[in-house]
Amino acid sequence: MTNGWESAGGGVVCIGETMAALAPDPSSSLECADDLRVSVAGAESNVAMYLADLGIPVSWLSAVGDDPLGRRVLAEVAAAGVDVSGVRCDPERPTGLLVKEPNGSRTRVHYYRGNSAASAMGPDVLDDDKLRSAAVLHLTGVTPALSPSCRSLVTTALTVPAAERPYAISFDVNHRPALWPPGTAATVLRDLAELADITFVGLDEARELWGADLEPADVRGLLPQPRLLVVKDGGHSAIAFSDEGVRIVPALDTDVVEPVGAGDAFAAGVLTGLLRGDGIERALRLGHITAASALQVTADHGPLPDSARIEWLLGLPASEWATGAGSTFCG
Repeated sequence: MTNGWESAGGGVVCIGETMAALAPDPSSSLECADDLRVSVAGAESNVAMYLADLGIPVSWLSAVGDDPLGRRVLAEVAAAGVDVSGVRCDPERPTGLLVKEPNGSRTRVHYYRGNSAASAMGPDVLDDDKLRSAAVLHLTGVTPALSPSCRSLVTTALTVPAAERPYAISFDVNHRPALWPPGTAATVLRDLAELADITFVGLDEARELWGADLEPADVRGLLPQPRLLVVKDGGHSAIAFSDEGVRIVPALDTDVVEPVGAGDAFAAGVLTGLLRGDGIERALRLGHITAASALQVTADHGPLPDSARIEWLLGLPASEWATGAGSTFCG
């Protein structure tokens, strides 16, 4: 299957904010914990790190403060194999910070990112030479919520006509209600998602944004323009809409330690499959495999199965994938 996204040596460029993250042990409350673990967290750098794990050349463009947390962010993202040479160190603004609050099966996140270095990003980020040879530019709906200049960055990127850029644009809706003034996210995120070549959205967030009774086909009706729309139905399945029709691939049955980061991992897996020319069904499978890795760790970025196991899972007949792959994921 030729989808038009296969890489001819070009990689992926991801743009967005990454913060330092503090979290207690999952069994501890934030109020009572004596120790907090330091990690890094950012939707776009999560995608970048998983792309690097999967062998895709990838760069991350952003800004961090010229401070210890910024240096830690840069070191951790770079250690995953991501090119961070285009990240700007801001001497006047701090690196953003988030604090995770475990709460049963869900994790509440508190953001401390006002006036952060990354919130000052603007359309000039798109002048980076790395975009001239990229196969895909990946953006999310987090960035336009950070500041007017960040919204201008994303809008500018998405309104470049396809004929005038060498790369496809991937956009994950990634709705973060805490970042948006009430009543503003639905229209902005729908308009941006419509402009991308590849759009990812969770069915739960689509219902929260655009209508509680939406089904996947209704989401396609709201977003008819993307060449590929992937609707993620939680731990059930992923549904892809394209000119090839509709593809539905069940999710793997996976023990969930923490759900944060799984959507980013899924996007990285799907993009990898598309860039390899594997076809939409195998790309969705790789998305599920990568997401399962994120679900099994408390950090946003977890270890993938070895390449032999990934290939074995990708090659399963459809009936075996649907019924048995989850139980053998970690075997």
